Amino acid sequence: MFLGALFAAVTTSAPAARSLLVYGVPGLVLLWQGGRLLSRLWREPRRLERALRAQGLRGTSYRFLTGDLREFGRLNKEAWARPPLPLGCHDIVPRVTPFLCGNVREHGKTCFSWFGPIPNVTITDPALVRDVLSNKFGHFGKPQFPALTKLLSDGLTSHEGEKWVRHRRILNPAFHLEKLRLMLPTFSACCEELVGRWAARCLGPDGGSCELDVWPELQALTGDVISRTAFGSSYLEGRRIFELQSEQAERFVGAIQKIVIPGYMYLPTKNNRRMRQINKEVNSILRGVVGKRMRAMAMREGGESTTGADDLLGLLLESNNTRHEGETGHGQQSALGMTIEDVIEECKLFYFAGMETTSVLLTWAMVLLSMHREWQDRAREEVTGLFGRDDNKPEYEGLSRLKTVSLLFFSIARCTRQAGTNCFVLYIYPCVSR
Repeated sequence: MFLGALFAAVTTSAPAARSLLVYGVPGLVLLWQGGRLLSRLWREPRRLERALRAQGLRGTSYRFLTGDLREFGRLNKEAWARPPLPLGCHDIVPRVTPFLCGNVREHGKTCFSWFGPIPNVTITDPALVRDVLSNKFGHFGKPQFPALTKLLSDGLTSHEGEKWVRHRRILNPAFHLEKLRLMLPTFSACCEELVGRWAARCLGPDGGSCELDVWPELQALTGDVISRTAFGSSYLEGRRIFELQSEQAERFVGAIQKIVIPGYMYLPTKNNRRMRQINKEVNSILRGVVGKRMRAMAMREGGESTTGADDLLGLLLESNNTRHEGETGHGQQSALGMTIEDVIEECKLFYFAGMETTSVLLTWAMVLLSMHREWQDRAREEVTGLFGRDDNKPEYEGLSRLKTVSLLFFSIARCTRQAGTNCFVLYIYPCVSR
């Protein structure tokens, strides 16, 4: 009634009053939104900075909108333009993460910096890291970038609270040891193909040697393993997803310094358009693969198919269906399981979780073994002693007895920690109380 009376009064009043209503209300809305944006980009970061300094933490001062992203990019560009490190030098942190290294040296082992308007605290004390990771009160939340998360992977790593707990329970059985043991033949086949390809390229029919860039080769190996173990018979679709997700990750790195600009990911830039195209194609491929697998599982239950859940996708769908039936009874719909969209996002996460980590570890292992050839000999003797020099395929029981090889990988992983501190580095995004 009030609005009706207002409009009636305006329509019977002078044109100036109607203009005030037409232009004044949108102006007030824009002013209100501008105030919210100013608070988010200036007043709130400044308040958080004062609160962090009041708690005794030191760090960089907040710069409007960009924070430390510009300095981060400049230092990375300078570090990567330097000549390669001499062989045998392990002082890699100033080269790999120059901004973090300088920040810790200048402000201490517990300090803060700025990812745009968001403060992140760097912790290098293992006891504090353990305390943060075991914290159950929700004080340390995950950074939320919804527009970007949808383009990359809105899976387990981005969830919080009950949704995280539910997805974790469904995913866990797919990664139990007895399930992973079923994938050992796939791991072995992928490695045999890689070594055979290297032998044909480098040795040739008459023997010999050659120089080989192992980094792209090990990236391809990682993609091959993920594609086969995640999708099994849909291996070719899996390889295409790997290629697209690799490109998506590269484009994400190119856009990382600009995502703090409000609304940037929605702008029709060339990079943003391509990222949306990649996401659309990946979702389309995964939807087809998941649908085909669900039909095969339904036929198996009806006795028409013998397809087993011997890959990550099958194990994930089987675990999800089991949880459905366990919570609600057979044949009923459950709000506690995962939707098809959730399954697609978790499949995309398979790639991001293992795409770079494993290939980087293997590449670094080969670099270190090339420096210390005596360890090559010891590892080779152990492997040939357990499995022989013939075409004997490794078994799980034999792999568990590879003491020297296990020691090597543990030592290599330890060497990749942040040098200079000999401990872990953890970023947290604090919610400082008012």
